[in-house]
Amino acid sequence: MAMGKIDRLFTNAQIASMIPAEAPYGMDAATALGISSGKITWMGHLDDLDPKTLSDSVEVTDVEGRCITPGLIDCHTHLVYAGNRAQEFEMALNGTSYEEIAKKGGGILSTVTQTRDASEAELAATSQPRLEAMMACGVTTVEIKSGYGLDLENEIKMLEVAKHLGEINPVRVKKTFLGAHALPPEFSGDSDGYMAKVCHEMLPTAHTLGLVDAVDAFCEKIAFSETQVRQLFKVAEKLGIPVKLHAEQLSNLKGAELASHFNALSADHLEYLDEQGVMAMAKSGTVAVILPGAFYFLRETKKPPIELLRKHGVPIALATDCNPGSSPTTSPLLMMNMAAILFRLTPEEALAGFTRHAAAALGMESEIGTLEIGKRADLAIWDIDHPSELTQGIGSNPLFLRYFGQEYVNN
Repeated sequence: MAMGKIDRLFTNAQIASMIPAEAPYGMDAATALGISSGKITWMGHLDDLDPKTLSDSVEVTDVEGRCITPGLIDCHTHLVYAGNRAQEFEMALNGTSYEEIAKKGGGILSTVTQTRDASEAELAATSQPRLEAMMACGVTTVEIKSGYGLDLENEIKMLEVAKHLGEINPVRVKKTFLGAHALPPEFSGDSDGYMAKVCHEMLPTAHTLGLVDAVDAFCEKIAFSETQVRQLFKVAEKLGIPVKLHAEQLSNLKGAELASHFNALSADHLEYLDEQGVMAMAKSGTVAVILPGAFYFLRETKKPPIELLRKHGVPIALATDCNPGSSPTTSPLLMMNMAAILFRLTPEEALAGFTRHAAAALGMESEIGTLEIGKRADLAIWDIDHPSELTQGIGSNPLFLRYFGQEYVNN
């Protein structure tokens, strides 16, 4: 591969490349990193750098011993929505059940109502601060799902907003169609009818408009059955769109096995996943996306089977699950700490969960997620002595600089 001359050089760094099978965190003693046209073209020691590889206008940044990691990747979010559900949170703390809240117009359908009522401009304006908060934590790639529109017009509106946010911000946005998130009120009692609409009208239209990078669904007793999700995945397969799945969050409907049958990028939540499902994921290469924020916020007690995932070599990604009802957070760093404390992930596993494995959960492992020659130069530079500090801190944010694309640097 032909490489251009280095136009950006970071020196005096501790580089955690997160390349597997090397030193812990991929820290192989390289102390400098060169970039050409937004891609990594050189890593090593400054003394070994051939001056002829530098462009005449090279910009050099001495990071003074700080750590450089891949830019963080949030591979499961519901970032675009209107309104909030703080009142429901207070009701739940006072003893009101989820079912009672739903009967009073709360739950996912509460957010659906507020999102439908919001214009595209209003939806973008309320979502922008959440995206900015993620970027301020070192995020350079974020997946954004639809799923609070639940009709053609409003699902398209959400995906258009997600696309717009990626165009106006220095961040990469991957758009996931989640029309099969919940049953809209106008289809009450007719989930088959709604799924038919999702399969034959909503998804094909969104795909034709170029708004779909992946297809997701919620496979659960309170949402959609294995049979219904299979119908959707067959349509996605015909359209050539990769799939993901909310699976085994509240019960075991064998959603992970279904997802694996379609070679899904990921199966997410997974608290009730059994060994059979783990083995299916291992065979298909499906990534397990663990969401500690939702586990914590909903005060769940059934933990995802981390040991089984390790045993069978299933990659474990982490994500914020940013949403108004069950994980109202924008902090990947807090999720790393929660994953370590609640689920006993190691700090290295937690960082891999927001870098290497998160990239795989988006089908982007050949482009991002590790610091390697030829990959995109998405970098997070941290004011820390060792990458384990990223997981150890409770809600802290030691980000020093975030580098994305060819020129953009922020602090």
